[in-house]
Amino acid sequence: MPLDPQARNFLSMVADAPPLDTRTVEENRAQLAAVVPLTGTPAEMADVTDLSLPGPAGGVRVRVYRPDKAAHLPVVAYFHGGGWMLCDLETHDTTCRDIARHSGAVVVSVDYRRSPEHPFPAAYEDCLSVTRALLDGSAGLGTDRTRVAVAGDSAGGNIAAAVAQGLRGRSQGLVHQVLVYPLTDARVGRTPSYAEFGEGYFMTRRDIEYFLKAYAGGADPADPRLSPARAEDLRGLPAATVITAECDPLRDDGEAYAAALRAAGVPAEYRCFAGQVHPFVLLAGLIDAAHDARRLMGERLREAFGG
Repeated sequence: MPLDPQARNFLSMVADAPPLDTRTVEENRAQLAAVVPLTGTPAEMADVTDLSLPGPAGGVRVRVYRPDKAAHLPVVAYFHGGGWMLCDLETHDTTCRDIARHSGAVVVSVDYRRSPEHPFPAAYEDCLSVTRALLDGSAGLGTDRTRVAVAGDSAGGNIAAAVAQGLRGRSQGLVHQVLVYPLTDARVGRTPSYAEFGEGYFMTRRDIEYFLKAYAGGADPADPRLSPARAEDLRGLPAATVITAECDPLRDDGEAYAAALRAAGVPAEYRCFAGQVHPFVLLAGLIDAAHDARRLMGERLREAFGG
């Protein structure tokens, strides 16, 4: 399948960008300011509030999106991408608004600690803490403890898969996981999609190695908190929606994890967006398929929450 014309246009826009590992972390983060206008028009919400929830480092900042003022709405803990390093609440604002709008659920976007200042497992621990607080009600948001989901893109999809595993069997309230082009195995380069799309399609194999080195350092790549696909047993996990981009080195990670979930008896819907690149779901102001993917995420969550 050829590149989608809008994806090709995006690649031409970033063609001259220097490799991430040739710039400082601060320079790479500052560059993200140019991305925000490409993420689309913010959907209107009944309320958007920034606050802090208790966490392992004294508190975790979150942004809470409410599509309406009703009480006891279902809730989605959302973990942004960016290689555990680069993105933040602002880059994923329109994504979270659209998920809330399409799902009818409250979305809690987690501003987890980022690498390299806070290496693995800091991001995982922050996201796990927030999800636990939603499940036991200690978050104090008035959401439904029996209808909770986790979701994330790229590094955030990695965290969402790991958090779902970490909470398995501890609460019946975790009913779904949405994983958007997730990294599920820290062994870089082992799949055909790395070979085919590891250079020239925005996110490169070199980028992924850079992100993992900064985040995981000397951590065991078999640790399922880092490589959820390497967990010994996937049975009993919440149902999943897995979304990938065809022209993405992480495509096969998502496809293989969805297949492994199904083999373990976990319902898992897999959708690969033809001709798209990482991170198309973020780029709703530039790529029309982002709207389709966000709508799919919301609809699957709405179904999981009981309609």
